[in-house]
Formats: sequence, structure tokens, C-alpha cells
Amino acid sequence: MTAIIAVMGFVTPIQLPFIPVPIVLQNIGIFLAGILLGRKYGTLSVIVFLLLVACGAPLLSGGRGGIGVFMGPSTGFLFMYPVVAFLIGWVRDRQFEKLNVLKVFFIIFIIGVVLLDFVGAIVMGFITHIPVSKALYTSLVFVPGDLIKAVIASFFAIALLKNPVTARVLKQTHL
Repeated sequence: MTAIIAVMGFVTPIQLPFIPVPIVLQNIGIFLAGILLGRKYGTLSVIVFLLLVACGAPLLSGGRGGIGVFMGPSTGFLFMYPVVAFLIGWVRDRQFEKLNVLKVFFIIFIIGVVLLDFVGAIVMGFITHIPVSKALYTSLVFVPGDLIKAVIASFFAIALLKNPVTARVLKQTHL
């Protein structure tokens, strides 16, 4: 999953003029880490990814890397990545036998879209000295794309979780 998240960083980010944080594809990797690998391994894969970035590997969208990215406008989003993977994985571990596309979508939407965007926007506001209300308002631009990412991750996750070959491996991360 660390490699998948890193590869998603090769997709060019979409930078909008009115918000300092770009729209990136890597959120899908974070969602999938939690839902496929569970709280322990999903969180670990995201932490390894962030450690590689901190060491200077240019794995974030746009070829960004180094400790400096953890002090910029994306800080809140980056620090929330392992939290999001853990929480998605925690719910996944508790509901493993009952998962379907709709449940996975709601898990990812509430934790991976609402919580990630909310906390990320608040921290972005503090770092860029934007009022929190304006930061939250401008971060609404992420929601349509994040909804699409949540749908893609949900269908992809269920396809893997219901596939007999991958299900055996993924079920072991549930134990």
C-alpha cells in the first residue's frame, strides 16, 4: 500500500488559485490502506509513506518531499492521513464480515472525506492565517472530487475483499 500511495503521487496535482492545498489523487491510497489492510497494517503503510516523504523522497503529488512539507498548508491533511487510515481500518476490522459497497462508501465518506477535509482545512487556516470559517468554506472545493475518490475506493475495495484469492490474504490482516 505504501508503494500504491507513492505511485498515486505521480499524478499531477490540480492547484487552484484560491486555496494553497492542491487536489491530489493520493487520498484514494489512504482510504484503501485502511479498508483493505485494517487499522494496524493500513496505518503502518501510511506512516512508512510519510516517513519516506519526510526523508526527502519526492512522493507527494507534484514531486514534493522533505520535512518542509510538514510545515506548509498541507500539514493538517498529511498528519491526518495515518489517523484516517487507522479509523477506517478500525471500523473495517469491526465490520469485516458485513462489509458491502454502501457500508464501505459511508465509512470512507465520513472518515476519509468529512473528517480529513475538516481537520485539514482548520490546520490550513491556522498555518496560512486564514479565518477558520473561510478555510472551511474554501475546502468545500475538495468534496466533489473526494466523493468520486470514495466511490472508486469503495468499489475497488469490495472487489478485492470479495475476490477469493485476495480475500484470504486480506482476511489475515483482520485477525
